[in-house]
Amino acid sequence: MKIIRFFLFAVLALGVSPCGAESLFFEDEPVQDGLNVFDVSATFADIYEKLDGVKWGGKNINVAIESLEKLNENAHIAATDERVVLVWQDSIIANYPRPAAGDWKGFGEITTALVLKLRANDPVLHNASTSEMYQMVVDSLMRGIDENGRYIYSRQAEITEDGRILTSVGLEGVRDERGNYRVTGIYKDSPADTSGIREGDLIVAINGQNVATMSDSDLAAVMTGFNSGTSKIKLLSPSGEKDVVLRRATIILADADVVHRSDEETGGILEIVVHKISDNAAAIVNEALAKYSDVSGIVLDLRAATGEDERAAAKLTGLFIGAKPVMRIVETAKDEVEVIPGGAAVTNAPVVVLMSDMTRGTAEAVVAAFYENERGVLVGTPTAGNARIATRINLENGGALELLNKAIKTGSGRVIDGRGIFPIVCLSNIRSSNQQNAFFLNVINNDFNAQDFNRDDSVDAATIRKGCPTITSGADEDALAAAVSAKILTDKKVYNKLIIE
Repeated sequence: MKIIRFFLFAVLALGVSPCGAESLFFEDEPVQDGLNVFDVSATFADIYEKLDGVKWGGKNINVAIESLEKLNENAHIAATDERVVLVWQDSIIANYPRPAAGDWKGFGEITTALVLKLRANDPVLHNASTSEMYQMVVDSLMRGIDENGRYIYSRQAEITEDGRILTSVGLEGVRDERGNYRVTGIYKDSPADTSGIREGDLIVAINGQNVATMSDSDLAAVMTGFNSGTSKIKLLSPSGEKDVVLRRATIILADADVVHRSDEETGGILEIVVHKISDNAAAIVNEALAKYSDVSGIVLDLRAATGEDERAAAKLTGLFIGAKPVMRIVETAKDEVEVIPGGAAVTNAPVVVLMSDMTRGTAEAVVAAFYENERGVLVGTPTAGNARIATRINLENGGALELLNKAIKTGSGRVIDGRGIFPIVCLSNIRSSNQQNAFFLNVINNDFNAQDFNRDDSVDAATIRKGCPTITSGADEDALAAAVSAKILTDKKVYNKLIIE
């Protein structure tokens, strides 16, 4: 620290500055060390701006910038009200004027400039891909604010060389003496949390492979990555051994992401990925529907959606179906309460609703509402059948007690909890191109005679799930869902027949 103060004093006294006041980079040099500095700077600027609205327990943006030194033990960073200085071992290698408060573009550029300097001196960071660089850098930024903090990628901040986004199953753990993976922590509302995994559980096998034989990097790749990968996990818990299928889901600042696949003639397809059924998600979707009112179709992706707010679920669903029953809430020893949106629908565009075993809580009621009102084609695999709303009591130590005291039924009164909602188009049964072609040909030729299990309660739910199993390859599921959704939304004859069926 004495060395840092000495160099910082010298720098401030000299007022050295290697760059101009407007920008640290030149427009004719957008790529440096393999990075597009303007795209990277914009991503970091977005991060800082969003984090500015988060309570940091008295910490300021200096803490985040200085925490970049966690990338390498030889790096030391000091941020004052006037300068940002990077010292490598005993030498100053960067010295920049600090941007004004709220100048997120400036802070984004300084972060990018510091990363470039660090990459020039750190072989590991230098050899990292753009995706890996983001993960390493933003993890460091977040750890400066919260030791358990993680960056939360959303599609709006998605600047990676391969178009993928950072995802996680939402758990932390360590290996035991036998090489198994002991769960040491669970992130609230993460896939691991909603799947019932708890601290202390032991993961012994993943996708049929003994965890003890897996390398640390292979294990890490299962837990986090840059796609939505899905894995079958064998778990030992106090209640016994069980298999859990975990989908890596995006852990995000926003509760919904929107991507517009534009097309001049048709208006294109609007992809809406909902991570949590909330007022925030409903607002994001409402704004997107208003902005892209001319789209030819909408993909509502609820494959990793959960929720406990019935009113928010009504708001979100009401944007598509209007003032019709979305669900019924059954509270212990009380009558059913019908939940109905208050306003009219804002779009009549065709909808494909994507669903999976990670679709839980009020998200299952949303899926059912699209089905019961013939407002969308259900595509995917069966939902979780975990349609209860918890009363959460927060504790002083940061934990919480949960009472699953409210069951959810569909708007027409069908039971969801313990059964789930079933797709009209089962993705796991049309995995290949030939299977897809045959399926759609049968639909067009009126040979689509699939049984509608949502209306037939006589068939056991376990039997239905066995016939339409969870897809355990996230990359395969993403590609398959995109292809099938596009076909349904761009062929009116197919869409209409699937809705009627």
